[in-house]
Amino acid sequence: MNKVKVFIDFVLSHQEEIVEQTIEHIGLTLVALAIAVFIGLPVGILITRYKKLATPVLGITGIMQTIPSVALLGFLLPLLGIGVVPAIVALFLYALLPIVRNTSTGIEEVDESVREAARGMGMSDIQILTKVELPLAVPVIFAGIRTATVVNVGVATLCALIASGGLGEFIFRGIALNNVNMILAGAIPAAMLALFFDFVLGILQKFIRQLIKPVLIFSSLLIFIVIPFFVMPSFFEHSFRAGFTAEFMERADGYPGLKKHYQLSMKTVELDPGLMYQALKEKKVDVISGFLTDGRIKAYQFQILQDDKHYFPPYCAVPLVRGETLREYPILRNLFSKLEEEISNETMAELNFRVDHNKETPSKVAKDFLEKKGFEISKLKEGKADIVIGSKNFTEQYILAHIFALLIENYSALDVELKTGLAGTKICFDALINGEIDLYPEYTGTGLLTILNVDEKIRNSILKDETKVYIYVKEESKKQYDIDWLQPLGFSNTYALMMRQSQARKSNLKTISNLKDFIANLNE
Repeated sequence: MNKVKVFIDFVLSHQEEIVEQTIEHIGLTLVALAIAVFIGLPVGILITRYKKLATPVLGITGIMQTIPSVALLGFLLPLLGIGVVPAIVALFLYALLPIVRNTSTGIEEVDESVREAARGMGMSDIQILTKVELPLAVPVIFAGIRTATVVNVGVATLCALIASGGLGEFIFRGIALNNVNMILAGAIPAAMLALFFDFVLGILQKFIRQLIKPVLIFSSLLIFIVIPFFVMPSFFEHSFRAGFTAEFMERADGYPGLKKHYQLSMKTVELDPGLMYQALKEKKVDVISGFLTDGRIKAYQFQILQDDKHYFPPYCAVPLVRGETLREYPILRNLFSKLEEEISNETMAELNFRVDHNKETPSKVAKDFLEKKGFEISKLKEGKADIVIGSKNFTEQYILAHIFALLIENYSALDVELKTGLAGTKICFDALINGEIDLYPEYTGTGLLTILNVDEKIRNSILKDETKVYIYVKEESKKQYDIDWLQPLGFSNTYALMMRQSQARKSNLKTISNLKDFIANLNE
């Protein structure tokens, strides 16, 4: 009951934001669906008249369904930027298949004898279509629209990764911050929307023959009235803006504290961690929150803005291991001691650069690093896994996971399985404490602020001292979760603000204080 009360209190304290995101979610779904209906119906009809087009058209729309949502959004970003426009295009593409397929199927299933009777009455082809085939096919067509609607409600949550708004913002913030209440605040309204739309459309389906014209008129109004007023302005928006991850937007050492520390205020949008760098490169945003060791800084020629007021705390990288695993395989402590303080900031940045820019595989980069350090390394062995190593879904974590795996398999009798690409801190840590993985690379600052979620008094007393932070998270994690923080690897993956080098030089921006003054001048 206490958890329910906490969730209800959270919802009440964020009710305005939840309502706003729900309205955005509905808008994205309906506008994309209207375009899909407006285009999908004629295309579905067309392929019943020109049979040779059916296979390629259904094949292409089918392929759209198989493309992962984040990959599709990443493909659209250079073409359409970030925000509402690429989100609507992505949702439109996902909605096309059920509408086109059900339209063609519904018409094709009309009994041939009915068509013959219509021809016998002297009806033209267009009359047969409008007065016979479509009225009979309407229930099947509407079932496709119903399916597309429910699918779009779900996919629309992912569009929050490119700053389109919607209930996905709460979901991804919650995943990043290990906040179950925040996840539920986005997931429950999204699920309720899907059920509501399905229920309403189920009722409408019984009367769809009478309502088909209003449905088409409503779709046309959405396309020709709503889109010009609410969507097209995003094409012409050129104001200075920052692109931050959901985690950075919420956590104590992220944007909220940065604003207060530097008296900095700027327009922000939330982006997927991977798409954020691409958005800066493609000039869709002007500043992002990256990491000091990220290889894309060098690859994309970004400039780090100096933290001249020393706001960002240290984030020392450390192997995080289940206590039960360490007791069963105590050799792990000795193995990881071989990596203690062996990876500098410069080294990690270079390893990331080789993967991000040179397109080398994380396994090759990890193997090269270990061999350069004097380790004798062969390829990973195959066998039943004794140890399962996880990682988050960015380059550095992939590399570290492979370094850990190669070290364990080449210097012990243990076999390793890799489960890389887990989405964020919550997913990784939950997998760790539930025994689904045995270890993964983590950062002391994340341990303090996201995993342990310490109160402000403790946080402020130790946050700037990396040794104190390490000792605190080590002791508290052991006490609360039976989790061991092993020896630090030597580098600190600290947050940093960065811009395109050309833009920073043109505006003479070298520090975050310079950025604050620059934005203040823009707003005057």
